[in-house]
Amino acid sequence: MKAVILSAGQGRRLLPYTEDRPKCLVPVEGQPIVEWQLQCLREQGVTEAVVVTGFQTQAVEAFTAQLDLPGLTVRTLFNPFFAVADNLASLYMARDELRGGGIILNGDTLFEPAVLERLLQEASAPVTVTIDRKSFYDDDDMKVRLDGNRLAEIGKTLPAANVDGESIGMIHLDSIGAAALDATICEVLRQPDGLRRWYLSAVDLLAQRQPGIVEAVSIEGFRWGEIDCPADLQRAEALTRDLRRILLAANEAPAGITAA
Repeated sequence: MKAVILSAGQGRRLLPYTEDRPKCLVPVEGQPIVEWQLQCLREQGVTEAVVVTGFQTQAVEAFTAQLDLPGLTVRTLFNPFFAVADNLASLYMARDELRGGGIILNGDTLFEPAVLERLLQEASAPVTVTIDRKSFYDDDDMKVRLDGNRLAEIGKTLPAANVDGESIGMIHLDSIGAAALDATICEVLRQPDGLRRWYLSAVDLLAQRQPGIVEAVSIEGFRWGEIDCPADLQRAEALTRDLRRILLAANEAPAGITAA
């Protein structure tokens, strides 16, 4: 199973931590964000990971080249448009990597392995969006509206009355879903504002055009976190302390290169 991690951006909202390094290399509990992600992916059977880079790509390339994660092959893929485009372009660059299906993961999402386990167990549609539910959603949450398990809409501007959860930044594709999403991404990129669009805008368009092709799986009760700003780092540290215990308990002691 393959995963594509979208990590091309600088992460300006995380300044000053990202002044001279990309967000994916910001350390949390002594390890870069991307290393925590890779360890958890490996724990759930992912054998190949492609990290889409952009800002400070040489640093990411050097870091991943030194990793020692038995059973997991890690490669990088440079997105030369990172400075003028959002993550829709990053996924476009990686579309050939997902021809047979796989996992798409945002480069700032930390999660316990049980999150991916739930997704893999319950994904049954061509495209499956992982969601969580909470009592309140803010303007920055990538909100979803559902019709049963079917995803009807996804976006940050959905009216509060229509919100049934939020995307956590992890999606599963089978080969049919990968082909359908690829075609939709190419279409959205042709629009005048295509380079400024998130890839989930293509998921939204696909869901509305082909009802039933996109479903959602809830991971309520499991731990995850998105790192957007400095305030998120403290919560992330608590999560990664637990992650370390989980990985050790599963006889998967962290084996990569750590960064202070």
